[in-house]
Amino acid sequence: MLTEVELEDFQNKLLDRRVQIDKNLRGTALELDGMRDLELNDEGDYAAASAETIIDSAILVQQRKELNEIELALDKIKQGIFGICEMCEEPIGLPRLEVKNFARFCITCREISEKEQKNTK
Repeated sequence: MLTEVELEDFQNKLLDRRVQIDKNLRGTALELDGMRDLELNDEGDYAAASAETIIDSAILVQQRKELNEIELALDKIKQGIFGICEMCEEPIGLPRLEVKNFARFCITCREISEKEQKNTK
C-alpha cells in the first residue's frame, strides 16, 4: 500500500503533468489555427503543411488520451484506490508507478491486456 506522502507526491506529479498537457493542447490548437491562415504558394508548401498538421493531430490525440488517464488516476486518488491493478486488484508496485504515474494495470496484467488488444484488432 502507498503511504500518504507517496500518494501526495503522485498527485502533485499528475497535476503538474496535467498543466503541461493543457498548455501543449492550447499551443497546438493555436498553431493549427495559424496553419489555416497561411498562404500556400505551391504543392510543396501544401504537402509540408499537411504533414505537419497530421503530426500535430496525432500528438493532440495522444495528449488527450494521456489527459484522460491522468484524470482517471486523480479520481482514483480521491477514492483511495490509486495504485491498485484494475484487473487483478493487487498493488501495481512503486517502480511501475514511478515510470508511468497513471498506470492502471500491474506488469503482468498489462501484458495480458495488450495481448488481448492485439488479438481483437
